Amino acid sequence: MTEGTDREYTVADSADVSAEATIGRGSKIWHLAQVREQATLGEECIVGRGAYVGTGVSIGDRCKIQNYALVYEPARLADGVFIGPAVVLTNDTYPRAINVDGSQKSASDWEAVGVVIGRGAAIGARSVCVAPVTIGAWALVAAGAVVTRDVPDHALMAGVPARRIGWVGTTGHKLIPSETDGTLLVCPDSGETYREQGDVLVALEGE
Repeated sequence: MTEGTDREYTVADSADVSAEATIGRGSKIWHLAQVREQATLGEECIVGRGAYVGTGVSIGDRCKIQNYALVYEPARLADGVFIGPAVVLTNDTYPRAINVDGSQKSASDWEAVGVVIGRGAAIGARSVCVAPVTIGAWALVAAGAVVTRDVPDHALMAGVPARRIGWVGTTGHKLIPSETDGTLLVCPDSGETYREQGDVLVALEGE
């Protein structure tokens, strides 16, 4: 591993990081990873072996992009997002290699659409998020899921296509009904308390 030119981040010798990318203090980019032009990584991020970060992708602080994940532009990740191994964030609603006349498509022949992921959300290994889609803060997408619709905050998503099978707290544990009030949901790990209001989960203070 070698330090960045300002000695504030670390890049493996075999990684390909554009000189036009912006890398935050304390971030680490591992072997064979690629970070493209105008991509922005916040502080203390980790980009795993063989991962790809596309042109202009925006990644917040303390995110983890695990091995061989593909984060295509124009994805936007908030702080603390976890992207599991071999996850794919797509960017083309109508993918084609060629135009109708048989000519090869170029960047000007299609409009890239991105995946937006909120603070603290986690995308499990080998999941696919089909753009355009927004995944809410603290949501958890199970391994192997295919997300085709927007995901609310704290939602636990699984399946193909992914559907909500529950709610999770900020620690990632599935919420369970309160023993004292059946209208409330509680995190068994942190004790955080929530109330379900339709398709929205609301955190309650002091309960």
